[in-house]
Amino acid sequence: MVFFYIRHGDPIYNPDSLTPLGHRQAEAVAKRLALYGLDKVYVSTSTRAIQTSTPTCELLKTQPELLDFTNEGHAWEELTIENYYCQGRRWLFENDKIIQLFHDESIRNLGERWFDHPELKQYNYEKGITRIRDNADEFFKSLGYEHVKGTGKYKVVEPNDKRVALFAHQGFGLAFLSCILDIPYPMFCTHFDMCHTGMTVIEFAEKDGYSVPKILTLSSDSHLYREGLPTNYNNCLRF
Repeated sequence: MVFFYIRHGDPIYNPDSLTPLGHRQAEAVAKRLALYGLDKVYVSTSTRAIQTSTPTCELLKTQPELLDFTNEGHAWEELTIENYYCQGRRWLFENDKIIQLFHDESIRNLGERWFDHPELKQYNYEKGITRIRDNADEFFKSLGYEHVKGTGKYKVVEPNDKRVALFAHQGFGLAFLSCILDIPYPMFCTHFDMCHTGMTVIEFAEKDGYSVPKILTLSSDSHLYREGLPTNYNNCLRF
């Protein structure tokens, strides 16, 4: 199986939708995905994710299946913190103090139990990560791959060559991918990121009845370059 994770396009968060640029980005990634096709399309229940998936579904003449557990609103309630420097909440990976803490030896030594750290335990981040991990495991089990927790591998229950895509979000996605790959969230969310309509491709190749998922490309924006669209990271950094 080949699994595609696509972040939504350039957004308007209120009301939840895409900007004109976001719609063009969605059309660009649709052309890329349509080259070899998809067997199944899943999408977050947020409007911006649904709008991002629409051109792909139109080109492939398929209907997406909605997955509410991937909606970023849930992850926002679970993996954010009140900002120390300005009013409002921020993702943990956007808070300078938390970033420093995430790279402290005390957090590294806790591994997947990072949320037990004395400075974090009061926030109950365990609940959010556990929800995402459990739902991710059920999702991949439905696709034929049963997660062997903590090992970075999956038991292949139903071998297949399907091409499956999920259109969702950044904040949710960094936690979701960390759970899929068994990489502790503090390490993953501070070392990796994804751009608007960035396409991450993960191969679930089978060997001796098991699969170790491997990222072939992380947040690729080749479709944006191909269509002559800006390749700025979130409309900021140019690369």
